[in-house]
Amino acid sequence: MIIVTGGAGFIGSAFVWKLNSEGIDDILIVDELGETEKWKNLVNRRYTDYIHKDVFLRMIRSPQDSMKIRAIIHMGACSSTTERNAEYLMDNNYHYTCRLAEWALSKQVRFIYASSAATYGDGSQGFSDEDAVTETLRPINMYGYSKQLFDLWVLRQQAETQCAGIKFFNVFGPNEYHKGDMTSVIFKAFSQIKEAGKVRLFKSYKPEYGDGEQKRDFVYIKDCVDVLWWLLEHPEANGIFNLGTARSRTWNDLIRAVFSAMNMEPRIEYFDMPIEIRDQYQYFTEAKMDKLRSAGCPAAFRPLEEAVRDYVANHLQKPDPCL
Repeated sequence: MIIVTGGAGFIGSAFVWKLNSEGIDDILIVDELGETEKWKNLVNRRYTDYIHKDVFLRMIRSPQDSMKIRAIIHMGACSSTTERNAEYLMDNNYHYTCRLAEWALSKQVRFIYASSAATYGDGSQGFSDEDAVTETLRPINMYGYSKQLFDLWVLRQQAETQCAGIKFFNVFGPNEYHKGDMTSVIFKAFSQIKEAGKVRLFKSYKPEYGDGEQKRDFVYIKDCVDVLWWLLEHPEANGIFNLGTARSRTWNDLIRAVFSAMNMEPRIEYFDMPIEIRDQYQYFTEAKMDKLRSAGCPAAFRPLEEAVRDYVANHLQKPDPCL
């Protein structure tokens, strides 16, 4: 059996889609559905069972536990970069992950978990995923800090020799629809274009970046799950790895790609960034991918325009946009 925590969420459910496409359906989904719309991401999927995340934690702590598990793919966490409840993030993102990892390592179960590019903070220290750099990073929001804490736990336990952590950069694609304010700008832009025929982007507050010229490493979810699949198939590949395209693009590039996919001329307006997030805003991100490639991963990433067109044409414009 393969356990996918956060299995109803964005990346988790997309990986279940990948597993299904590889003929695997002996899957246990672990999540907390609550009153969200995440359940829709499971409708088209094949899996053995669904268990609430707290019930699962009690199960693996039970002395009667006899589950035979091939791997835990731990994508479950609060992914909101604006979440301000530090106690919640400590408990949900850090302590919960520690408990799962301790169990997996004690049972010699493959453990693949989601870290984040938010650990890089303002980017002033670069975007290298080498261990020595990881130990020096200073995130600028609590979400990034909660991810950084577990990366540091992994290094202290020398668990990077037994598990794989993934620092996801700006992931976009189908199955993100439940995420509210945390949906990708592509999803938001598509909705804005349909409603108003234009897209609004933040102004820049650094002279070296024009409005809309802030740059991010945008990576398509379908490419991300190919990497996760490779890591599942190669348990000898361990460590903390970046996952991005290694090529940053501007917000303007991104929005023009959405307009192009909708066969429309671009109309972009720029507005003031809220004061409360100006000090936490990343103007540039770009994954260094040498470490993952050195591990043998043949990662290939669609060009931004191709990925956006696939997302728009084959998902956002369809009656059932989910994978």
